[in-house]
Amino acid sequence: MSDQLRPRASLRTAVVWEVLKDALDRLAEATGRDALDVLDTGGGTGNFAVPVARLGHRVTVVDPSPNALFALERRADEAGVADRVRGVQGDIHGLFEVVDRAGFDAVLCHGVLEYVDDPAEGVRNAVDALRPVGALSLLGAGLGGAVLARALAGHFAEARQALTDPAGRWGDGDPVPRRFTADQLTGLVGAAGLQVGAVHGVRVFGDLVPGVLVDTEPGAMEELLKLEAAVAELPAFHSVATQLHVLGERRA
Repeated sequence: MSDQLRPRASLRTAVVWEVLKDALDRLAEATGRDALDVLDTGGGTGNFAVPVARLGHRVTVVDPSPNALFALERRADEAGVADRVRGVQGDIHGLFEVVDRAGFDAVLCHGVLEYVDDPAEGVRNAVDALRPVGALSLLGAGLGGAVLARALAGHFAEARQALTDPAGRWGDGDPVPRRFTADQLTGLVGAAGLQVGAVHGVRVFGDLVPGVLVDTEPGAMEELLKLEAAVAELPAFHSVATQLHVLGERRA
């Protein structure tokens, strides 16, 4: 069963998947090619790479973890798309040591910028991997979502710390090295030379709703997914989203 059909996975990826799928469809129409070349930086075990390959596209996954790439290979084989998925060990800072510049129609950069030393360089490399017509799917941790989560958990000092910390961290025990606002992410995309096509808040409510409610209340998951989709594009909710998704586009 596809990850997109699993309830919990859908809650994490549904909004991003719909935006990405639409972007790939538009690119296929613009280029006149049904099979696109897609680069997934930090793609790990293939949460997006395998579903993208199921659409008929060729996907190259660059990830620093050999274990993740091994799991990717197995997952692609089980999904019947092993011939369209290639895993390469590397990272976004050394991207062009393992892939070609201007070699891809679309680049995915999901959950990467939080962990790199220079996010601006990471975005520039992702953009440099694009062909003259292409799209960048950028997903990063949202600052507001972390502040809200810490406050609702009763950790008010940590919530305030996240607000004032340059990296958006709530303390030494914070597992996320860096968080972003929507303006910061769109600024990185624009500075790298792309037009910002869309901004979406991801997991606005999903991480705040008690899991027992979603798992046991009939129809709750479906309604929560609809709610997430309804608020994803509204700027008022970007400031409290757990993650932020930006679609950058290079048009002819």
